Amino acid sequence: MELLRTALLFGLTAVAEIVGCYLPWLWLRQGRSVWLLLPAALSLALFAWLLTLHPGASGRTYAAYGGVYIVVALLWLRWVDGVVLTPTDWIGAGISLTGMAVIALGGSAKVG
Repeated sequence: MELLRTALLFGLTAVAEIVGCYLPWLWLRQGRSVWLLLPAALSLALFAWLLTLHPGASGRTYAAYGGVYIVVALLWLRWVDGVVLTPTDWIGAGISLTGMAVIALGGSAKVG
């Protein structure tokens, strides 16, 4: 259950990061309003705050988060950018989530 809660929190964190990066992209690449930078900054601040909600060491949290970020970025690619995902996208997503689980579940083991 803890892994599911962590994955959901990571998912929310990833959306905050992607929105925080996507809005400036719209401004820079598509000539949208400079005012998009304000919600972008707020979204990135939310992203940073959400990362602090995890009890693990920061490096392990960031490493495990990377796996979930990949999956959320692929879903963004599909739903926002309208790109059809390939079988290799799905395989990569599965590998990423497996890596996230290994890091997150193995984090309680003490080494050295």
